[in-house]
Amino acid sequence: MKVRYQADNDLKKAIVHGVWRHEPAIDFRSARSAGLDSVRDLDVLSRAAAEGRILISHDVSTMPPSFQQFIGSGNRSPSLFLVPQSASAGAVIESLLLVWLASESSEWENRLFWLPL
Repeated sequence: MKVRYQADNDLKKAIVHGVWRHEPAIDFRSARSAGLDSVRDLDVLSRAAAEGRILISHDVSTMPPSFQQFIGSGNRSPSLFLVPQSASAGAVIESLLLVWLASESSEWENRLFWLPL
């Protein structure tokens, strides 16, 4: 199955829009369209998992332990990609495009990765 993305509420909109500009066919849902305002980390992870979407987040402080708790409770996750706020948007966009072009969603399951790759 092709990789699908879900933006967390804190992800810079420029990253989502940049991915869409480069490849409109990518299924990358914004946090707004998913209704993720004021949603707890575990619920965000659960929603992304239920829809088979890799979650992309700038929340490098609370999301990693929430992800470990989510996985540790026996849940499956398509993956969590963490992006430091200081990361270049262009490099992150390129990484997301590369993942989408060169892999299948099953290759990332239950793993946490840092972007850019």
